[in-house]
This record gives sequence, structure tokens and C-alpha cells, in this order.
Amino acid sequence: MTRKKSRRKKTPDLVNVSQEILNILRKTPQKLFNYKELAARMGIDDPGNRNKIIRTLAQLAAKKKIEEVERGKFKFIPGKDTYTGIVDMSSRGDCFVVVEELEEDIYVPQMHVNHALHGDQVEVYVYKTRRNRNNEGEITTILKRKRTEFVGILDLEEKYGFVMIQDPRMYTDIFVRRSNIGEAKDGDKVLVRMEGWPEEADSPYGTIVEVLGTPGEHHTEMHAILAQYGLPHAFPKEVEDFANQIDTSIQKEELAKRRDMREVLTFTIDPKDAKDFDDALSFRNLENGNYEIGIHIADVSHYVRPDTILDEEAYNRATSVYLVDRVVPMLPEILSNNACSLRPHEEKYTFSAVFEINDKAQVINQWFGRTVTLSDARFAYEEAQYIIESTAGVIPADISLTGESYQVQDQIVTAVLKMDTLAKKLRKERMKAGAISFDKVEVKFELGEDNNPLGIFYKTSKDANKLIEEFMLLANRKVAEFMGKQKPKRTFVYRCHDEPDQDKLVALKTLVGKFGHSLNLKDTKTINKSLNKLLSDVEGKKEQNLVDTLAIRTMSKAYYSTENIGHYGLAFNFYSHFTSPIRRYPDIMAHRLLQSYLDKEKSANQEAYEAMCKHSSEMENLATNAERDSIKYMQIKYMVDRMDEEFLGVISGVTEWGIYVEIISNKCEGMIRLRDMKEDHFDFDQENFAVIGRRTKKVYQLGDEVYVSVRDGDLERRHLDFNLLGKRNEFES
Repeated sequence: MTRKKSRRKKTPDLVNVSQEILNILRKTPQKLFNYKELAARMGIDDPGNRNKIIRTLAQLAAKKKIEEVERGKFKFIPGKDTYTGIVDMSSRGDCFVVVEELEEDIYVPQMHVNHALHGDQVEVYVYKTRRNRNNEGEITTILKRKRTEFVGILDLEEKYGFVMIQDPRMYTDIFVRRSNIGEAKDGDKVLVRMEGWPEEADSPYGTIVEVLGTPGEHHTEMHAILAQYGLPHAFPKEVEDFANQIDTSIQKEELAKRRDMREVLTFTIDPKDAKDFDDALSFRNLENGNYEIGIHIADVSHYVRPDTILDEEAYNRATSVYLVDRVVPMLPEILSNNACSLRPHEEKYTFSAVFEINDKAQVINQWFGRTVTLSDARFAYEEAQYIIESTAGVIPADISLTGESYQVQDQIVTAVLKMDTLAKKLRKERMKAGAISFDKVEVKFELGEDNNPLGIFYKTSKDANKLIEEFMLLANRKVAEFMGKQKPKRTFVYRCHDEPDQDKLVALKTLVGKFGHSLNLKDTKTINKSLNKLLSDVEGKKEQNLVDTLAIRTMSKAYYSTENIGHYGLAFNFYSHFTSPIRRYPDIMAHRLLQSYLDKEKSANQEAYEAMCKHSSEMENLATNAERDSIKYMQIKYMVDRMDEEFLGVISGVTEWGIYVEIISNKCEGMIRLRDMKEDHFDFDQENFAVIGRRTKKVYQLGDEVYVSVRDGDLERRHLDFNLLGKRNEFES
């Protein structure tokens, strides 16, 4: 179960008493030690060396390295060699501590990790640097655990159990007493809460809080993905009850406070399977020849009020989560699918950005505020795309949402075509300013009744998608610009995106060169232009998904902040998220702040909003990871049912342990282990992104097309292994 850590007995002369004392005090900086406790820790029991400890304590206190808090009791004083940072754990059990104020991360060997886990906030003591050595240190205090709940498999013994955690960066299992196992059975996938980690114990102690199910089953694995990232799967009853009691009717006194736009032509364009419609567009011709275009967003902040349990729940979630087979909404259904959904022929409270735009797609005038709108029609992207392509209003049955052919009103056809023209001009200006055109292929699954993947298809962005995108970008940009230019400065929530990492750009240039592409890294404007050319050149080619993915990885992560730095990828000096408050909490914050300014209220507390921004960014990252894991899971599930098939793929990665191959037809990625390549012994050539056979000199290089079959698929660990069948030119000849 547990074992005592071995203690090293000290020699009587104690070569470095002061260093030993400092090490002990550093590891438990909150605890007070007297000389007897220190002697016991150091394995010393003779009076002579005890006296040496007493003298050394006095010397260290005089040098202000330790503090005598009570008579004869001492504690460590953090000095300039102690830092606070975040643990970045490796799968080997050692780690780096990322310290904001240091250029280099601090390396911590496994023996000095001292029970810290990935993501924990810790204090780390840095040893005096030796020549030609990076910073190296020891974790002395765990200030805050990143997480205390983990997903794993229960290994149950008669009187206790261990939960084996599946995260490769979790280097320990969790010990569970029989009384804390509950109804869990041996082999179950469970959620375990870490309760503590006694110093003498090999493993932390925990309690099983939820049985997720049998490993490998669809429901279990989807549930486990949410649990792994601490994401909820249902609303607490009190939150549902609170939401269900909200008055969602349209009130006369509220209408009087709003701009009435119910008579203006308004419609929505969304995916055909959308359950909620949180944005609508309105259009009308003005007498001066310009156009009034309104971007109308569900007024979620009208219903989700500060300091309510509904607001607290929305903030804690911060975002909706989109798994392959389900949506975990940020708001209960009564709001997300009903009151805040801009369904056709229903009056709705909205928050709007209304623009006067000329034929050059320039904004002449703008207005922001609360409105009431009435959507005249709902379109799927496919229907709007048909209008754009045909310039006609007869939607055929095979495209229609209803399955029947129908006629669209002439004024809506005119509006869609004009807005498409304006959207293309807006996009052209954005690209000209240096925006990067990321139109990454989105993998979607056709699911059967039992959630088995029947097929894989790709969601591509066409003119109808881009029409909506450009006007949402316009609203987000103009709201942020309006707030960002206020004098005196007022607190607001911005969506920020920093410049790309230069080292990653250089690596990308080298990598795409293996596919015959180039990248010019001369300056910012050249980089953007060259990146756009690269993304255009790979479109439709075997390496498109790989290059798109790697190009995105060179970019910094977008985040929320009250300090505006602009948005590099969109080439905007000001940018915010304003258009999706049903599924993003920062949009609710933006609505509240904008309205408070329009009401002439004082600026909000920046520190409080910055903390909310940080939380929202963190939750967004967790949701993105969960979404990615669910896609990976479904891809593997799709592939393991096709173990007798042969697939053409492209080598997408090369490492010292194997080569990664991405299937061209479905974007599934798996690995061929070098030890399984029986035709020769292959060595890794890092410089050329290749492996080379010792005897045959055969080369498998990044970008090569190869045929593979499925060797094995692990649904629990979301890992896929391939057999290598041969290079395309050899296999097909």
C-alpha cells in the first residue's frame, strides 16, 4: 500500500549543516522547527552535532535566511532564489516550472518534484546556476492544485484499491481505502477526488466520487472526456428551477426602453441542425443609396442577471462544449433554445449593432443598443448558398430544410445577394490589411442510432458561411473599437491575439519545404501574405490538413483580457466577442459593459473583470481539448471497425519511436512504431524528418504517401496503431 521513504543517515561531521537545514525548512515553509526536530529529520542523535545545529540556526537567522518566529523555533524566509510558477510535467515524471518573470523555465528532476502535479502553482527554489547549465531547482511548496479530480481505471483489491490515471503526465496512481470506494467495481472507469498526499506515502489518498461506466463504451468515454477536464454534464436542479421561473414574455414597459425594429426585414442563417439561433441580420435600403444592416444578438444579459445562481453557473462553465455527439450548453434549455433563440415569427429581446454602409462596404454611421426584433425567416447555410449561387429564390426540395421546394420572398433574395457582395468587399479589405485566411477543414461524423460512426465528412466554408462571418466580425470589431477609444479609458473585455512565435515559424518553413512549399519570413506583412499563399497552395492537396494544423500551431493562442493588444490573425486593432452570448460568457460581459457605458455609469472594476477574462480563457481551452478528444475518440472508433481495409495516407510526423500517418480520405491519424517495421531496422533522422533503414537505406520521410492498415485501436487512451503496407508508388506498381 505505502512505504516509508528511505532516510539518509548523516555522518557525524556534517559537511554542510546549513544547506541541510535550509532544504528541510524550504520544503515546509509554513512549519516551525526547533533544533530537536531538525536533528531528528537529519538523523543526528549525538549532543556535539546537535550543538552544531543550534549554532548554525543562529548564524542563518543573523544572515536573514531563516526567521526565529518563537523562541527556539525557526522558519524559512523565501529569498531571491525562490520563485512562484506553474508546473509543466513530462511523462517521465520530471518537470519544468514556468515562471513569468524568468526567460528560461526551471528544470526540476523527478527526485525534487515533491508531489507536485501538472498545472499546479508552486514555489520552486533554484540552485545556484553552474556554468553551461540551465536553471535547475526543487519544488518546495505546492501553493494551489490545478485539479483534484482525475479519471482512471479502478484496480480493486480486497481491502483497498488504486485508481490508475490515464493522463500520461500523471506519474502516480491514487490510493483509495475500501470505505471510499462506494459502488465502484474492479475495472470500472471512475472519477476520483484526491484528498491529500501524506509525506511518507508513495501515492496520494482519494475518494471515488462517480462511477463513469465500463471502459470502451460510448457513453462512458464521452462522460469521461467531460469529467477529465472538470466539465459538467448536467445543470444542478436549483439552476434549472431558477431558469424555468424567469418571465420570458415580452413586456410593454420593457419594449418602451428599446429600439423597435420589428418592421425591418430580418432573417437568420445557421447550420441546418442548429437548435439555437443567437444572431440575426436585418437589411433595408436607405434613401441616400446606402444600406442599413443590423447585427442582432440575443439579449442574454436581460435574463442572466449578476449575483444570481444562473449567472454563477454560466460564469463557472464560461462556454458551451461541443462534443461529437452532444452539446453541453452554457445556459439551460429554457433560455438557449427558447427565450434567447431568435426563431422565426417570434418577438425577441436583442442587443444590436446597426450600421449604415455604402457600396464600398465602408461604415458611415453606427448605433449600439437594446432592441426588439422579429425574424421573418430562417435559412440553413445550404439554402442561403443556393440563393447566392443561383441568384434566384426557388429553393429545391433536396436543399430545403422542409424537404419541399419553396419560393423565397424577393426582398430577402435581394438582401442576401447585396449582403454577399458587401461581405466579399469586407473580406477583401481584411485580407489586404494582413488578416490570415484560416479555412481549416472541419471533420464531422454521420452517426447511427447507437452513436456508431457510419461515415466521415468535411464541413467547408462557402460564401453563405463567409457572409455571416464577415458581419459578425464587423460587429465584434466596431463594438471593441467604440469601447477602446473611450476617454477616459473604460474597462472592457477584448479578444486578443499576439504575433506568432518566430521559432515556430522557422520550423514551419522547414517542414513545408519537404512538401515543396515556401514561406517568406522577412517581416510581419510579408509573413502574413506568404502564409495566405501557403494556405491557398495546399488547398485540396494531400497535405492540406497537416499544413493547416501546423500553421495554426505557429499562432499564439487567442485569449480574453481587459488590456487590448489587438488581434493579429484578423488584422484588427480592436476586437471583442459580442455575437454569441448564448454560448460564451465573455459576450455576456461585453453586453453588460457596453450597456453600462451607454447608461453613463462609471467604469467597472478592471481587476475583477481581468480575473473573469482569465477564467474564461482557461475554460475555453479545456472545452477545446475536450472537443478534440471526442473527435479523436470517434475517429478511432470508426477505424477499428475497418481493420481489414487498406488506406492511403500521408506521413504527418516522424519521431524517434515511430512515424505518424494521416489518412487522406478521413483525416484519422495513427502511428507506425519503428519496432513494428520488420523490413529493416530504422533510425530517426531528425534533421530531415525521416527514418532510414540501416541495411536497405530505405527512407520514409515527412510528406511521403504510404498505404496502411489498422493494427490496433485503444478507445480508452484514444490511440491508433497502423501497419505499414508500403509506399504508394511501390504498392500500386
